[in-house]
Amino acid sequence: MTALDQLFVKVRAENRAALIAYIPAGFPSQAGCHRVIAAFIAGGVDAIEIGYPYSDPVMDGPTIQAAAVTSLENGTGAQEVLAALKVASASVPAVVMTYWNPIERFGVTGFAAAIAENGGSGVITPDLTIEESTGWIDATDDSAINPIYVVAPSTKDARLAQVTSKCGGFVYAASLMGVTGARATVSSGAADLVARVRKVTDLPIAVGLGVSTREQAKGVAAYADGVIVGSAFIKAMQDAPSEEAGLVAVTELARELAKGVREGR
Repeated sequence: MTALDQLFVKVRAENRAALIAYIPAGFPSQAGCHRVIAAFIAGGVDAIEIGYPYSDPVMDGPTIQAAAVTSLENGTGAQEVLAALKVASASVPAVVMTYWNPIERFGVTGFAAAIAENGGSGVITPDLTIEESTGWIDATDDSAINPIYVVAPSTKDARLAQVTSKCGGFVYAASLMGVTGARATVSSGAADLVARVRKVTDLPIAVGLGVSTREQAKGVAAYADGVIVGSAFIKAMQDAPSEEAGLVAVTELARELAKGVREGR
């Protein structure tokens, strides 16, 4: 059982959802990313998702894309991602979100092993299909980490059953079709998607793509096991007059969102 698995056992016993915070490795700088992780933890997040910046992100909206550009300009590669993961996993369960190409480039077996060696609980692979996952599933099994897949409102019921049967840790439910980003409202399709996923798996379900306020976190926590927030934290850093001010804003936002996930039920 990974630290992530244990977290979901704990929050289910507390009858609440988990707050999962996302930050790309190397943003706003290598050291700055580690400071953002500390701000997340000070604000009370339950788990952290470290993004592996990629030059052609199919799932990321403009906020995360801009952060990824900054991260890549800061020289972020596998070692920097693993370093950020190690910092995060020292305090809370942590996973990496990455497109498939960097895993393949690193080496499938080696990447899974490196995640485990740096305290990671699993990897989210938004562009990897289960048909192409045989070697990856074997590697995650060998390293005892969770392979986490993404489902969307467009995913058919039969497909949901197939995908979730290969998942570990949690199922990532994309609340809106399309790309990530903080939004004024979270898609009503999210609740429908979670209900459909619940029919085919007992795994925890975490909802991402769009949550940015305490009220939204509360709304999603009413039906989901996890609330994933990324763009709102990145925007808080991008909009701040200084890194220090940004870190204060991130901590405050995390505190508000942590209250929200506890108010959902």
